[in-house]
Amino acid sequence: MANQNGVMYGLTIFSPIIDDDHVTPSHDLQLREYFASLPTGPESPFAQAPFTHLARLFVLDDVVFVGKPSKEEHLKSKYLIFESNFDGDLDTYLMGLVRYAPEHVDATWSHCVGYPGIADAAAFVRYMKACQLETTFYFAAVNSQTLTQTLKALQTQRLVAEFIASHQASKPAALQHAFAAFLMELRAQPLPRPGRATIERTLQTGGHNE
Repeated sequence: MANQNGVMYGLTIFSPIIDDDHVTPSHDLQLREYFASLPTGPESPFAQAPFTHLARLFVLDDVVFVGKPSKEEHLKSKYLIFESNFDGDLDTYLMGLVRYAPEHVDATWSHCVGYPGIADAAAFVRYMKACQLETTFYFAAVNSQTLTQTLKALQTQRLVAEFIASHQASKPAALQHAFAAFLMELRAQPLPRPGRATIERTLQTGGHNE
C-alpha cells in the first residue's frame, strides 16, 4: 500500500513557504535559523512525539532538471519539506505532534502559506494532508517492528555484545551463572528513551554504569 510498509508509515509533506518582501529576515531564512537551533537526541521535538522512528525537516529552494533533453525548470515558491517514518496511522501521528510538540509545530509551519495554527487540531490535520505527497515507492529498513520493539532490540544487541566481550575468559560454570543473572537483569531493563545516540546501560553484571 502506498505510504505504508508493514507497520511503518512514510510521510512526505511539501508546505509552500510565505514569500513576503516586507519580512526581514525572510521566512525561509527564519526557518533555517530555527532548525539550526533545535536540540537533538532525547530533547528533539520528534523524540517527544510518540512513534517517530526518524524525521527530517529542510527548506527546498528550487529544483534542477536532470533528464534528457535538459531544460530549465523552477518552483513557484520555496517549500518546507517534512519527512517522517512512524508507527500507526497518519491522523494519530499528526495529533501527537500537536499534543507533544505544539510550540515546535507553530514555530515551523507558521512560516507556511495557509497554516491554520493548532488551536483547531482537526484543521491542522487537514492542512497537513492537503500538503502531503503520496509515497509511492517506500522502503522501510524495519517494517515489521514498532518503535518500542526496535529500541528494545537495539538495547539488547548492545548489552549482549558487552556481556560477551567482558566474559570471554570466564570458566564455563562461572559463565553460566553470570549469563543467568544477565538475562534476569536484561528483562528488567527500562525501555531506552527515543533519540539517544547510545543506549544506556544499567546492568551490574559484567560491566559498569554509563
